[in-house]
Amino acid sequence: MAEGPLTGFRIFDLTRVLAGPYCTALLADLGAEVIKVEPPEGDEYRHIGPFVSGESALFQLVNRGKSSIVLDLKDEAQRLIARRLALSCDCVVENFRPGVAAKFGLDAESLRAEKPSLVYASISGFGQSGPWTGLPAYDLVIQALSGAMAVNGEEGGEPLKMGESVADLAGGLFASWSILAALLKRERSGEGATLDVAMHDALFALLPTAQAQLFYGGREPRSVGNRHPLSTPFGCFAAADGLFALCVLNERHFATLAALIGHTGLERDPRFNSDSARTANEPALKALIEDWSRSLSADEAVAKLTAAGLTAAPIRSFGEAAASAQATARDLVKPLPHPVLGEARSVPQPVWFDGTKPSATRAAPALDGDRDSILRGIA
Repeated sequence: MAEGPLTGFRIFDLTRVLAGPYCTALLADLGAEVIKVEPPEGDEYRHIGPFVSGESALFQLVNRGKSSIVLDLKDEAQRLIARRLALSCDCVVENFRPGVAAKFGLDAESLRAEKPSLVYASISGFGQSGPWTGLPAYDLVIQALSGAMAVNGEEGGEPLKMGESVADLAGGLFASWSILAALLKRERSGEGATLDVAMHDALFALLPTAQAQLFYGGREPRSVGNRHPLSTPFGCFAAADGLFALCVLNERHFATLAALIGHTGLERDPRFNSDSARTANEPALKALIEDWSRSLSADEAVAKLTAAGLTAAPIRSFGEAAASAQATARDLVKPLPHPVLGEARSVPQPVWFDGTKPSATRAAPALDGDRDSILRGIA
């Protein structure tokens, strides 16, 4: 693919930290020109470690492929520059608190009044409406309020934060998805769109298993640790040297598993003769499986399960995952040229298009590093 699918589109990026920059990094991967506006001190992520040669790793990872211009939006003349830039673009993305963009004259209503074809995306913690609008919205707060923490953690234990900033990432991902849909609509109708993306809504939307339990099962979802709350055996089991993952999702595979662990005919036991019965009796079934697996290493158990046609996997560290042959074959990590680091590793969008994986070709920008070229574009 000579060009990315978004080549020719311009994005005016008023975002900072994670949700918004992740959204616009995905768009940059697809070929869009992304103009990142930063305050004089820069995006907050420039000042959060880990640092390498003074460069923030987090900033590098979510601002690849963009250009940077510093504009002090408290200054009227610089606000006018920002407005001219915004109106020269196909899409504006911002993640101020609701109401802040309007103070700068950069809100959807005023910009789209002048350019109706503009796609304008607002990313916030709780959206532009509702009783929580305007509340501070760090990822941990969203995880706490969305129900995500309540269904995560050890069985019978306290609610547990997920190990990644999933609320920010979900918000950014849904924002990029909605921008693509709005741009497609504009290509057909000529009309732009005003998009309201809430991190809270996005994370809540990513909990279908919990939704199934509450809305259709009539029970409050709870944390169940390393197993599936609705299907068994589908989780992690102990071997002699650690844990391994095992996924059994139909009756034929359960019969195969029963024979492998020395319990031929177990599938006819009333406690285990259906998925729901097995889930109700999960502790007893787990004990039978681990009676077999504890005499093996995790790799040995996985090898035997796989040879029997079952789905199982060892549990690898993130470092092992990043260095795996699969990660290499799928180009999960891409080095980009960087003036300070020499090479900045990035993780671009994961989708292949016609055998090619579009991704940014330049690393994250230096603060205000593209000012002259950006301003020439509106001269």
